[in-house]
Amino acid sequence: MDISVQFKKGALELCVLVLIHEQDRYGYELAQSVSEHIEVAEGALYPLLRRLVNEGYCTTYLQESSEGPPRKYYKLTASGETHMKVLVREWRLFTAGVSKLIEKGSRI
Repeated sequence: MDISVQFKKGALELCVLVLIHEQDRYGYELAQSVSEHIEVAEGALYPLLRRLVNEGYCTTYLQESSEGPPRKYYKLTASGETHMKVLVREWRLFTAGVSKLIEKGSRI
């Protein structure tokens, strides 16, 4: 099993929520934005987006596009913003702890 895949799975929800918090986005735009920072399969994103909508963290709306059919945009709900803030706090604590362990271990 590729451990980096597990890292990405764990961080993808947080990344998506932060990007949608920044501004409403459509699926392909989210995939492109995430891919600028971490390699992720576009197909992994849509099940996550469906779950975020089903759990009430995001809503969707259609917006006309000059480049084809209307696009489905994702917008963070108040519940989604709260969830994102909790995840950010947890992420910061987690990564700080891991960094301290790595630093301590590298002194051996």
